Formats: sequence, structure tokens, C-alpha cells
Amino acid sequence: MTADLILHEDPRSGNCFKIRLTASLLGLPLERRQYDIMKGETRTPEFLANVNANGRIPVLQIGDRFLPESNAACWYLAEGSALVPADRFDRADMLRWMFFEQYNHEPNIATLRFWLLFVGEANLTPFQQGQIMAKRVGGEAALAVMEDHLARRDWMVGDSVTLADIALYAYTHVCEAGGFRLQDYAAVCKWLNRVSGLSGYVRMD
Repeated sequence: MTADLILHEDPRSGNCFKIRLTASLLGLPLERRQYDIMKGETRTPEFLANVNANGRIPVLQIGDRFLPESNAACWYLAEGSALVPADRFDRADMLRWMFFEQYNHEPNIATLRFWLLFVGEANLTPFQQGQIMAKRVGGEAALAVMEDHLARRDWMVGDSVTLADIALYAYTHVCEAGGFRLQDYAAVCKWLNRVSGLSGYVRMD
């Protein structure tokens, strides 16, 4: 990789953290430009015109090109590395877990963390307050799927860490801020320790 890499991020976001962790595990230098989503800093005309017209972060800037969506950015950084399996089936299985993270895990676990930790339950709309129980049930179901899977193996895919682990680690390791109890998931806890013990690991800000 020859182009400079710039991460447009809010450091409190697990989706942004995925990209930082991927880059760090690979030893890739990453410049960071920070925005406060609670203050609407990704909705300014400048941001919408120059970084992401969708008004969302993270965005990985590669030279003069911009790549939104956390898992796409992780893939860009890791393609050709050991974080992407060589085996064709394992690559597809890795993507399966990354899709699971976006469709089953993140919408429940990350959303509850954001609502309860940053917005505050008292400030939620009536619709959001009515969704808390459904989000909790969905998040517990996602964690249970991971617990069952990790009870039989060390990593989500294959015999070593992949992007599937990074994608799922980001919001799992801070899920208690959304009211989930990690102590109920022994295999998940052991897996979290394996990830945090990797050479090149960085903490979430």
C-alpha cells in the first residue's frame, strides 16, 4: 500500500475501532481525523460534500479516494494478509460472520450501547424506548450464537484470527454498556481475551 491512509472517525464508535484494530494488527500507519457524531459533525455541508454524502462514519480515505462502511474498509486493508483466509470456503465463511455482525449483532448490541450510554434512556423517543426489549432479545440471541460457535473453537473461522473476529470483537467487548452480561458467555469471554492478547492489539478510545 503506497497511498496515505486516513480514518475519518468518532473514536467511541465500534465500527471505527474495527478499522483501527485491523490496521494496527497489520502494522499499517493510519492518520486519524475525529468527528463528534453527537454534535452533528458528520452532517455538515463540508463533510457531506468532501467525505461521505451519506453523512456517516467511519470512512477510510485512501489517497484521494473515500471508502465508507467499516467492513469494506477492513477488507481493503487486510486483503492479501493472514487476516483473510487462503481457503475459498473459509473466506466465504469469514464474510458470512461479517454479514452476521452487520445484520444480527450490530443493530442490537451497538444500538443499545449507543442509546443507553450516549443518548440516555430518558432522552429516547417513545418508539426507541419501545424497541429496547426487542433489541435486548436480538442481542442475546446473537451472543448465544457466538457462544455456541466458540465453545468448539478458538476463532470464528479457521485456526487463526480473521476479519470475522475483528468485526465481531468491536462491539462485543463493550456490550455491557448496553446492558448485556458478558459473564453469561464463558466461551465468548475467552475469545475476547485471545483477541486482546494479539500482537499489535490496540484499545478502543
